[in-house]
Amino acid sequence: MRSGNLKFSALILYLFALFGGIHSAPGQTALGIMTTNNLSILYWSLPSNANGVLQSSPSLISPNWTDATDAVPYNYGSGAAVQVTDGAQARYFRLWLVRPSAEGMAYIPAGSFTIGDTLDGLANATPTNVYVSAFFMDRNLVTSNLWSTVYNFATNSGYSFTNAGAGKADTHPVQMVDWYDCVKWCNARSQWMGRQPVYFTDPALTQIFTNGETNVTVYAKWTNNGFRLPTEAEWEKAARGGLSEQRFPWGPTISWSQANYFGDSLAVDTNGFAYDLSTAYGVDPAFSYGPGTFTSPVASFPANDYGLFDMAGDVTEFCWDWFNVPPYPAGSPYLGGNDPRGPATGAYRIIRGGDWEGRADSARCAFRIALFPTDSDNYSGFRCVRAPVFFVE
Repeated sequence: MRSGNLKFSALILYLFALFGGIHSAPGQTALGIMTTNNLSILYWSLPSNANGVLQSSPSLISPNWTDATDAVPYNYGSGAAVQVTDGAQARYFRLWLVRPSAEGMAYIPAGSFTIGDTLDGLANATPTNVYVSAFFMDRNLVTSNLWSTVYNFATNSGYSFTNAGAGKADTHPVQMVDWYDCVKWCNARSQWMGRQPVYFTDPALTQIFTNGETNVTVYAKWTNNGFRLPTEAEWEKAARGGLSEQRFPWGPTISWSQANYFGDSLAVDTNGFAYDLSTAYGVDPAFSYGPGTFTSPVASFPANDYGLFDMAGDVTEFCWDWFNVPPYPAGSPYLGGNDPRGPATGAYRIIRGGDWEGRADSARCAFRIALFPTDSDNYSGFRCVRAPVFFVE
């Protein structure tokens, strides 16, 4: 950025305001600006257990934050510094401070991506460009053990659930929960961990959602720092792991070494899928034991490039959005825009990601299906997301 740029100077004030004007101190962040060789350099030092993500936006009035991938590292002793050059175009910057989450969550960076695809003729996922703000997401599906821990806290704190949840073992994903159960559980997890619940039952956002399903309208306070379900756009961005134009979170084909799903390959079935490399027809033999719910322990397969496990197969995952198809209603992520959260009303809630009894096509990143929010089954579960913050936690 050119020396003396007014917006760059404003940037420093903006960043210091966000961080409360902090100065160098043990465990804190030092942030500043220096001029050298006719260049303005933004510099900082971070605690040893934190990482910084530099983002920029052309405006603070309607910010569209994206990672500053054009930032050039600058040698600055033991700290960190970048030089950002973009000619006469001035930008605002902010620094996200990200610690490895003690809650078992991964950081998903802000940015645009293409939601949907046309690889296999999917009719309800017309590709379009959508922007998603940064967020944290559970690395793993919510396990039976975690569900039970929070469930016990919740039921001792005035919550009620329609379904108690089930799991093949402690390390397997919870299932037999409906959408309302998941949303209430997110609120309970927030309170259990000292965070602000996201879901309410009144438009004024004063009544925390803790009970009921019938005739309940759920409202979200998106600025709260508690746990919630991902939007459909957030889920697909996270599932793709930074890759584009791929069927699966890792590439163009799928096998039993990558996910737990129902094998139906072209090699064993003339109506099967050429991109399915499983070696037999049926459920994954590695997990087809015990009662007829053939989930796998979470993290049984490699993570995607965002560090997320089981974004394809095992159990499908509830999302926030109401299901929608073309012609897409207002709010649909398939109309593009920034942080879409789905239409205002609907009959079904989105579930994503495929499951242990679903074929390879349903495990694709772009595949969309839905359930009534009151439905529960042995192939549907969920994971949580939450908003990041501007300070080291």
